[in-house]
Amino acid sequence: MDRIAEFRRWKAQCLSKADLSRKGSVDEDVVEVVQLLNGREQFFTTSSCAGRIVLLDGGMNGFEVQKQNCCWLLVTHKSCVKEDVIIALKKASGDAVLKFEPLILHVQCRQLQDAQILHSVAMDSGFRNSGITVGKRGKTMLAVRSTHGLEVPLSHQGKLMVTEEYIDFLLKIANQKMEENKKRIERFYNCLQHALETEIITTSHPKEKIIEKNTHMKKSPEKAHGKCIAEEHDEDLEDGDGDDDPGISVTFFPKDY
Repeated sequence: MDRIAEFRRWKAQCLSKADLSRKGSVDEDVVEVVQLLNGREQFFTTSSCAGRIVLLDGGMNGFEVQKQNCCWLLVTHKSCVKEDVIIALKKASGDAVLKFEPLILHVQCRQLQDAQILHSVAMDSGFRNSGITVGKRGKTMLAVRSTHGLEVPLSHQGKLMVTEEYIDFLLKIANQKMEENKKRIERFYNCLQHALETEIITTSHPKEKIIEKNTHMKKSPEKAHGKCIAEEHDEDLEDGDGDDDPGISVTFFPKDY
């Protein structure tokens, strides 16, 4: 079976499966992105989370919280208020940790050059921890990620270790990160539309390909479909991530991958 036919088989199998996530459906803030990618023959999404604020109650063996062995006290994909966290903390018996997790999106791509297009879009949209992984069987995966997360322990063995004032302070930071995350998702969607339209043009008109490459993702916001250049204050939210060009990571999986 040739690579393209095998990719189509993988895509059909993946999209026909039931959603086994905790929520059971695609998050509202990333639905348009998922639909846009799955509507193109060269991509399909394998998992996604638009971003969330969670309160986890782990074991009593330190602050190493493993999601599969913990209790989910609170999960929200929207802004969170102190009262909700205080109520949820009353159920904690171990080491409760408050976390903000930004967008995570996994996309299987037909070939490496398709993944490179998405990688460029992700980087320009502020998701600077994104990377490409290539398996031995030819599976090319792109992970869209950023580093502006947050993880803070609040209790130990069921005892609250911080003040309510501090919890309120943490939530203001978490909510700010949530709003920034939503802006980046919107930029990613707009830039993705522009990149895919540009790809169609360059495929249809090969002679214009060099010109398109030189101007790709450098158009002004007025001329493009959306902001395709990350805003300056993104760096402040990346927690020290100043590497503008992390490159492409390639990982080889075992033969049975």
